Amino acid sequence: MATPLAAKSPAYDVVIRNGRLLDGAGNPWVTGDLAIVDGRIARIGKVEGKGKREIDAAGRYVTPGWIDMMDQSGRVLRENGLAENKLYQGVTTVIAGEGGTPVPADEVAAYFRELEKKGISINFGTYYSATQAREEVIGDKATPPTPAELEKIREKVRTAMNAGTLGLATALIYPPGSFQTTDELVEIVKAAAPCRAIYATHMRDESAGLLDGIREAIEIGERAGVKVEIFHLKAAYAPNFGKMMPDAVKLIDAARARGVDVAADMYMYPFAGTGLEITAPTWVYENGFDAAVALLKDPVQRERMKKDLAAGPQPGWTNMVYSAGGWDRVVLANPHNPKWEPYRFQSIAAIAKQLNRDPADVAWDIMLEALPKRAVALYFMMDERDIETALKRPWVSIGSDAGAAPVYGKIDGLGLPHPRAYGNAARAIAEYVKRRPVLTLEDAVRKMTSWPAARMGLDDRGVLREGLRADITIFDYDKLDDRASFAEPTISPVGIDYVLVNGQLVVDGGKITGARPGMVLKGACAPVTKS
Repeated sequence: MATPLAAKSPAYDVVIRNGRLLDGAGNPWVTGDLAIVDGRIARIGKVEGKGKREIDAAGRYVTPGWIDMMDQSGRVLRENGLAENKLYQGVTTVIAGEGGTPVPADEVAAYFRELEKKGISINFGTYYSATQAREEVIGDKATPPTPAELEKIREKVRTAMNAGTLGLATALIYPPGSFQTTDELVEIVKAAAPCRAIYATHMRDESAGLLDGIREAIEIGERAGVKVEIFHLKAAYAPNFGKMMPDAVKLIDAARARGVDVAADMYMYPFAGTGLEITAPTWVYENGFDAAVALLKDPVQRERMKKDLAAGPQPGWTNMVYSAGGWDRVVLANPHNPKWEPYRFQSIAAIAKQLNRDPADVAWDIMLEALPKRAVALYFMMDERDIETALKRPWVSIGSDAGAAPVYGKIDGLGLPHPRAYGNAARAIAEYVKRRPVLTLEDAVRKMTSWPAARMGLDDRGVLREGLRADITIFDYDKLDDRASFAEPTISPVGIDYVLVNGQLVVDGGKITGARPGMVLKGACAPVTKS
């Protein structure tokens, strides 16, 4: 017979009452309660027992925690495991690694242990990089690997996959990744195939050659026998706004129809953000970055580069200046140099006009004078029509292409003041459900929960189901607003009141709690551990 004291003990750790439960699978919401015990969802429906903590969610939506499918937090989480700018967006899980891991392949296992020991507030998984493996073996030059070197590269991949990385990523728009051929990449990616890996790619071309870029990504995955994820799908070519994206989604639909497991993610803004080094042609980097710096300082070589800029996109190089529509659509975001700080958020064309100089010279001077840091810019090279076309496809998920901020309220770990770091996940609903009806609320939530979880093989989270991990986001739809903007990129959303990661409150009443219940999420070849 239970004692009176035992009878009064709370049955659950947390009970969320009277919420509008959106299960994440695309179903309409239902009113109900949700109870959590030991980090997992214990009961959904009418919960009779009490919780140690009770949350009244009346009038609010209760969803699975939101998943950022293209995150850049791999390095900064070692410095700041709280990732506040992610949590305030309702994000509970991030998938990082476009550029690989912040450590070499043989240190990945120790890196994961470091994150687990220090503690992180979000769940974290990452890709290793095919280009990173190549650099670890042969450096950053355009030289192709020998058969022996290729096998060493493949061994690096196996080491990283066995440590728990989720797949292989590439960023083929950037040297030295741009020097890797399709055949080379197929052989590298094959080494990851036994681990049910994903090949995830910032494609070789997202502008004039977008369709060829998609074809190559599909070919690599198909030949290597792995799933394909296209990072930040976009039609970044001003002359063809509204024309290329319909063909791009048809190409992916056709591949899926014949059995290729290919999908994509997107961020919710019509401007990209990356380093100014991308404005120089690929040939500049063929002998490595140090040699490229010397070329960029040479006035004679600069004249050759300027001719290439004027000529438009070329094989092996996405001319982002031309694709954006000119230097007036390339905006200085972070020069990492006090000399250029007064020109922040001005276009390169406007800066050049004030200085009576050529815009290319200004851009390359800013880049060189930022070293060893990376001067970054915003490239206004997308159109909302194309964003809407892609976003409607059921196989598109949401990814920010942004990292956690080392210091909350400051720019993210990439050094890029882009609003996607603070607003992307919330904007998927605030902009594309509330302000204009591109998506239903159910589908927007699905794109940030069950769909990315299914893509990444995270079968213990992503939907509201009894027994699954209790990653939960609770928000007020009427108040939800992303707020971060081009002019003010480091403002967090409003309307997201509670966030739980593995059953623990990390945002409570709109405030960060400091709890660090996040897990490192590992791939199929990682050693099995009890959880």
